Order: sequence, then C-alpha cells, then structure tokens
Amino acid sequence: MKCLPAFLLLFLEALPAFADTPTPEITLLDLWQQHRDWIVALSILLLLLTAALARLGWQRRQLRLAESQLRQEKQHLADVIWATDVGTWEWNVQSGEVTFNERWAEIVGHNLADLGPLSIDAWNRLAHPDDLDRANELLRRCFRRETETYDCEVRMRHRDGHWVWVQDRGRVVEWTPDGKPLRMSGTHQDISARKESEAVIAGSEARLRTIFGILPIGVALLDREGRIIECNAASEQMLGLGRAEFLVHKLEGGDVELFLPDGKPMPQGAYASVRAFAEGRPVQDVTFEVRSPTGSRWLSVSATPIEHPRYGMVMAYVDITQQRQAEARLQLAASVFSHAREGIVITDANANILDVNQAFTGITGYAREEVLGRNPRLLNSGWQTADFYAEMWRTLLEKGHWYGEVWNRRKGGEIYPEMLNISAVRDASGKIRHYVGLFSDITQLKSHQQQLEHIAHYDVLTNLPNRLLFGEHLHQAMAQAVRRDNQLAVIYLDLDGFKAINDQHGHNVGDSLLVALAHRMRGVLREGDILARLGGDEFAAVLVDLNSAAECQPVLARLLRAAADPVEIDEVVLRVSASIGYTLYPHDGADADQLLRHADQAMYSAKQLGKNCTCLFDVDQDAELQSQRETIEHIRRAFDRGEFVLHYQPRVNMKTGRVVGAEALIRWQHPQRGLLLPGEFLPVVENRPLGVAIGGWVINTALRQMAAWRHLGLDIPVSVNIASRQMQHPDFVAGLRESLAVHPDVPPSRLELEVLETSLLDDLMHAREIMNACRELGVRFALDDFGTGYSSLTYLRRLPADILKIDQSFVRDMLDDPEDLAIIQGVLSLAKAFRRDVVAEGVETVEHGELLILMGCEQAQGFGIARPMPADDLTAWVRTWQPDPAWIQWRARAPGPGTVPLLFAIVEHRHWLSALQRFLRGERREPPLLDRQACRFCAWFGNEGFAWYATDPGLRGVMARHERVHQQAEELLLLHARGESAEVELGLNTLHDLSVELTEALRFLAHDNAR
Repeated sequence: MKCLPAFLLLFLEALPAFADTPTPEITLLDLWQQHRDWIVALSILLLLLTAALARLGWQRRQLRLAESQLRQEKQHLADVIWATDVGTWEWNVQSGEVTFNERWAEIVGHNLADLGPLSIDAWNRLAHPDDLDRANELLRRCFRRETETYDCEVRMRHRDGHWVWVQDRGRVVEWTPDGKPLRMSGTHQDISARKESEAVIAGSEARLRTIFGILPIGVALLDREGRIIECNAASEQMLGLGRAEFLVHKLEGGDVELFLPDGKPMPQGAYASVRAFAEGRPVQDVTFEVRSPTGSRWLSVSATPIEHPRYGMVMAYVDITQQRQAEARLQLAASVFSHAREGIVITDANANILDVNQAFTGITGYAREEVLGRNPRLLNSGWQTADFYAEMWRTLLEKGHWYGEVWNRRKGGEIYPEMLNISAVRDASGKIRHYVGLFSDITQLKSHQQQLEHIAHYDVLTNLPNRLLFGEHLHQAMAQAVRRDNQLAVIYLDLDGFKAINDQHGHNVGDSLLVALAHRMRGVLREGDILARLGGDEFAAVLVDLNSAAECQPVLARLLRAAADPVEIDEVVLRVSASIGYTLYPHDGADADQLLRHADQAMYSAKQLGKNCTCLFDVDQDAELQSQRETIEHIRRAFDRGEFVLHYQPRVNMKTGRVVGAEALIRWQHPQRGLLLPGEFLPVVENRPLGVAIGGWVINTALRQMAAWRHLGLDIPVSVNIASRQMQHPDFVAGLRESLAVHPDVPPSRLELEVLETSLLDDLMHAREIMNACRELGVRFALDDFGTGYSSLTYLRRLPADILKIDQSFVRDMLDDPEDLAIIQGVLSLAKAFRRDVVAEGVETVEHGELLILMGCEQAQGFGIARPMPADDLTAWVRTWQPDPAWIQWRARAPGPGTVPLLFAIVEHRHWLSALQRFLRGERREPPLLDRQACRFCAWFGNEGFAWYATDPGLRGVMARHERVHQQAEELLLLHARGESAEVELGLNTLHDLSVELTEALRFLAHDNAR
C-alpha cells in the first residue's frame, strides 16, 4: 500500500504522451499489443485496490464492534465506580480513640451509634482473628517508618454474622515530638465484590482481571516506556485530559502539572509508575495534586507492573479531593477545638466524657486520657450543694442550656471558680445525643473582686487590716472571749521618731519603713492575733485567748523589739521605737470603740514615761508598775548578795564524741523559791543599767572558771550571752580588755560571746565595729538563735561572727515539721557557704542528734546530751561522757548522696500523719491530702528516692508499707465520716504501728546506702 502514490504519479506523468499523439483508428487488439504492460499493471492495481478496500471495510466493522464492546465495558465500569462508597477513619494512636464515618459502619452492617464508644477496640472486635497479626505487623512497619502507608486487606464481621472483605488503608499524618505516631488517617473500602470477582475470574485473561481487580477507580494502561495507551473515563476526568490526548500523553508532559502534598513539584522519580518500573513491584497510594486547565484534583495512585506483551503497567487512580477537603475541614475544626482558650468538654447523653480540648487540660490539670469515659463530677469541689446541681440539670433539660458560676477542683486539689456554659445537642428526632460544656477560669476575675474588697478593708501601704476591718475583728474577738471565759488585750502603738525620718529622708523612705515595721510586728504576734494600721504611724492590735494579763507581756516585748530593731533602706539604717498602750477585756468592760480609746490614752502615758515602753490602762496598771519596780529592787539586792551563779551546758561533737565547749548560763539561787531560770528575772533588767552590770559579772565569772578548769586539765571554750545594750555600752570593749588582762592564763580565743542576731541590727555598722574591736583582742563571736530574726546574706557577710547557733525551736520540732527541717538545712548551707561553724541547740533525743549528723551538723548541745550543771560537776561529766552508739556509727561512714531528701521524706510523712491524727481527733478542720499524686512522700519516691535507691531491695518494701499506711488512713476517714469514734481510736494505733515500720524501713535505707 505504501507504493501506491508513486505508481499513480508515474501514471499521470504518462498521460500527456497519449494526449499529444494523433488518435488513430485502433482496435482492442492493437491497444492490447501496444499497451499490454500498462493494461496488466493497471489490472493488478485495480485488484489490489479492491482487496484493500474489502479489508478496510472488514477492519472498520471490527473497529465498530470493538468500540461497542468498549462502550459497554466503560458503561459497566462507570456504573461500578458510581456505586462505590469508601469508609474513612482517623485514629489517635496514643489514646486509642478512633473516628469513623457512617459508610465505615455501613460496610459491616452497623451505624456509628451501635459501635460506641468508638476506639481501636471496635476495629479489633470486628476484625477476623486470623487477619489481626498481619494487620498489626503492617501497622508496626508503618510506625517504624519502614513504609509510608499502611495497606491491609482484612475480613470484618458483618452485623448479620458473615465476613466482609475490606481494604484498610492509611498513613500517619502526625507524629509526636519524640517520633512516635500520634494520629493516623485512612479509608475502609468494601472489596467483597472484588474478592468475589477475583475468585470467579481467577483464570480469565490477565488484562480484564487487573482492570476489574482495582475497580471502581480510574484505570490506565501504560506501555513499558511509560506511555498511556488506554484509560477509562474516570482517569480522563481525574487528570483533566481528552481521551485523544491521553492515548499519546506521558504523565510528565503537556498541560498537566503534578505536585506533592507539601506543594512542591512532583519529580519524575516519585511517580508511582516510575517507581514501580524501577523497583519491579507494586507501588501503592502515592498521593499528589493534579493541576490542569480544567481545575485541580487530589489523587491517590497505585501502580502495578504486569507481564503482558503489550502492557507493562496498570495504574489505578482514586479521587480523594473531597476526602482532602473533608480532612482540611476536620483539621480546622480540630484546630479551633484544640486552640480555643475556653475549656471544652463533650459528653454523651449519659454525661460520660467523650473528648476534651487542651484548654481543659490546662485549666483542670487532668490529661485527656485521664477523663475519657468519666463523669465531669470528678471536678466537683464540694462547694455546691446537691440542690444546686438538681436545679442546673432541670434548667438544662427544659431549656437546652445552662450558664452560671461553678467552683471546681483541679487535679492537684486546688479549688477554682469558672464560668460554665452547658448546651444539649439533639439529633433530628429531638433526642439528646451529646452535651457540650464551655468554661473559662475566672480566678483572675475573682482575684480582682477580692482585691477590691481587700482595698475596702485593708491598708494599701502595709496590707494590714484598716480601722474598719479592725473594728469588725475586735467585736468578734470580744464575743469569743465571753464564750471562752478568757481575756483579750487591745493595743494602741505609736512610733517614736517617725516624723523626723519622714522629714529628713522623704515620704518614700518613710513608707518603706512603715512597710518593713508592719511586716516585722505582724511576724512577732501569735496565730490568731490581729494587727491593723489605723493611719500615719499608728497601729492597733488585739491579742486573743489570754488566760492572764501576764501572757501578753512577751508579745508586747516582741512588739517593742520589732519596732526598735533598725531597718536598712537604700543603705541607710533607720531607727525608731514604739510607745504602746493597752487595755484588757473584760477587766475593762467598755465597748469596742471605748477599748481602743483607752488603749490610746495608755499609749500617751507610755510616751510620757520616756517612750519605747508599754503602759496598761486601768487601776491595775499602777500595781503592775509597782510590782515591776519591786522586782528590779529584789534583783538588785540579790546581785549585791551574790545570789547569782553560773551553770554550764556542754557542747559536743556528736560524731567524734569530743567535748568542744560549754555555754555559761546564769541562774538565781533564790533563798525562798530555789533555783530560778533567767527568763524570770533577766527580761526585767535587760535594758537597764543593772542588766549591763550583771552581764559584766557573767563574763568575769566565766573567765575565772575557765582559769580554774585549765589548772585541772580541762581546756574548753566557754560561750557567754551578752545583751545588745551591754555590747553597745561605751565601755564594753575596754571592760572586756581589762577582764582578759586579769586572767592572762586564759587564751582570749577560748572566750566566745553569744549575741542575738536581732540585737545587732539596731546599728549594724556600730555592732560590726564593736565585734571587730573584740576580735582584735582574740575573742570569738557566735550568733545565737540564728534564723529567728531578720537575717540576710548582707548581715551574715558583714558581721564577723565565727559560729552560728541554730535556735532550739527549730531543732525541737525538726522531727515532725518539714519547714523547721528546711530552715535548718538552709542555715547549714549558709554556714558552709560563709565558712562558719554551726551548733544546734535543743538536741533532746538521740534521733535529733542522728538526724543532725546526717544533715552535716556535728556540734550540738541540749538536754539529750546534758542539762546545764554547776562548774564542779562538769569536769566529772567530761571524763565519763560517751556519745550514743547511734551517733558513733557515723564516725567511719558518711551519709549517701540521697540521704538528705530521704530525711525530708521521713519528716514530711510524720507531718502528714500528725495532721491526720489531729483531724480524726477533732483538732483540725481539714484532713491532709490522701491523693498519692499529691503526696510529697510519693513525689520523693518518684524523684530523689528512685534516683538514689532504685537498686536497693528495701525500696520496694518501703513503698509497700507506705501504701498500707495510705489504705489505713482512708479506712479511718471512712470510719470518722460514719461517726465510729471508738473504731477510729483503735485504727489510729494500727496506723501508728504502720508508720513506725515505715520510718524504720526508711532509716535502714539510709543506713544501707551510707558510704
């Protein structure tokens, strides 16, 4: 057929030759003879043309037949594609929660409501057991990122009981920061028909089996060079190409552009067909965007190489545009849900929590996994009554919504206010399906309201109660005093010299001074006492629960000292004092206003007496002043008669057993009353010249005794307490030098002067000068009762003290009070940082001493070591004293690095146990927290305890005992709630025994881990 045009050309070129020849009369024979070759050739040509036309007609009939069959196939495929509906799912891998669409449930004959609650368990229950291992392995490979997608064919149990084949496809769409799968999305496609088709046409021709095997999706057949040679209508529509173009078009050419999900152009190497050809295996679910002049679509493409003489590849296209759009909408909704500042909680119709957002977690402290399936009543604070909630639910059911303020409890136990809006969500039939609650934490709003109330009742500058609130407190205290048949004191305090400071340094400095003094004075009052600022430099106080007038004297003395102690502001040391007037109720039977005026009048009397003193308003005041004058005179006569003696309390190193010193303590050997402690006479003369004289006698007597001991072979330092007024006396340094000169055989370094840290703050620079002058003489200094005053690093750095003495009030309660223990730990840290020696006072038991040793404090004194004794008894005591074996054992051992946190755990437990016992016996209003997560002991176990003692076999026993303690405590609280007091007392004995076992186990743990 290819030679036909050349032959015709030759024929046409020959025609002019015939035309130019004259036409003779010729016969057919002549024509045959002359043109026989041409006639034969033309005949052959006609025969060939006839045969060609006949073949062409046959081919056209075959083509029409093929086109008819193809149209039928295409229509069949289009019908199947139209009928296909794919189920979708989204799985939170960490929580197990799964979201299905309705089609997913329909595939297995259910609706979503039948399958609730929706979780991964719903899928596991329906999947065929024989398919689960394969599905889980494919999931693990996907989670390990060995595969980009998960694709598995599984059998699912239909509601009717038969098995449905589904193709479960998905991919991880979100990962946690540490690389774990967080969220996975996918599809569920009913492939039962495909499976049945595969079984029926397993032996059929390869092309039909492949095409129908991936229906109802777009299908294209490629040759081995990547050219698309056949496709279905769905592929044309998805790729936006006409069929005529498609049959000769390659994927990477023309007007079609392909983009990856991240928006970057899709490289040829990422094409499913290219990868499948290169790898020689099927490539599944390659997702990309197709942009063409007709629009944009998202496709999921799979490519399968096949062995066929004509086709090399079958490609399947799934249009996932709507799915992507739905996912985008879901992500937007999820973003709004997740990033809303209000807490959101969604429940089912039975008020069981289905979902919460991140704000819910931030406000309540509960993680999402902790509340799913639970009732919101877990947040109940107990502040609202049952009637409140009944009314709330009635309104919600009647109106479909409720709005109001609720007080709830966070996971950590903190109660907080919130504004709550609850709405009922109904279905088409009007039945409630869900409840949606939106709430916001209004703690700040409440705090603002409280601030406004605070401003109305409290002084803005000092934050103390103002005159209005003080009056209310005073009325309440008076009524309470009548009920309890005791007394109260109303105090009126005016600062001496404040106006001069205000005039000299300005109001800002004056205000700062008032704030500092207010804080200091409030700190010296007892719990339950009230301090208020009336205005200017005037303050008022109420001392409650007094059994006698004498009980208020220590508090008044502390107030005077708190006002008189210097305050450093902007490197300027300021001093004032206070004049205090007070009256006692009901001895003074006036009303509240009159009581305050009486105290005010008494305050003016105090100023007239010379300021910096107290004055009582009523007739008893004169008697009291007279009594005070008589007491001073008695003390003076006793001093003149030599009735004062010194006793000495040893100071030892508990670890080494060495006696390292003694403290000289004055006693009054009263002729009638016997031996009196200094608290009964020294406060009366402390700020008087008689007190200075007694202090000098103590120093000289101690030096004389030290000299006598040295002759007997006992050479130990002796510490002497000196008062602030004594040290600030102009002749103090000179008198000390003379005393040391009288006893030249006593090294000055053996004398230690103990001063109260608060007494040095009157004039810090002057105190420092005196101390330096004494240190030049060789005398050492100790800060007594350290931690009870207003110590700061500045004071510690500036004062040349060699020793810090921890106040006995902290040591006494350190076994049961974690705050006292923390103060001791802080003092030890300060002493170590500033290279000071430290001595613990008030060691009363062996356990006190051992705990101090484990914390790093070895020097101590107290009744647990020895009581103060006469000088003659001390030498014999030193020769015979032996430290307790519990202390000696630490000579060759050192506490482990985790010992101190363990000690805190022991004390925290004792503190918790004491609080529980006091509650059960009606001595405390609220029980301590029983929540293990809020338990400080559990916090220690989960941190320091596990870090230091994880390898110790005793740690497990410790936690078992701790768990039994908590269980016993919970049982006791139940008995207490039922009013079974006798059973509670019996249970307390059991609880005590369990606690002793736990404490001993912890102590063994500390011992076992010593180095």
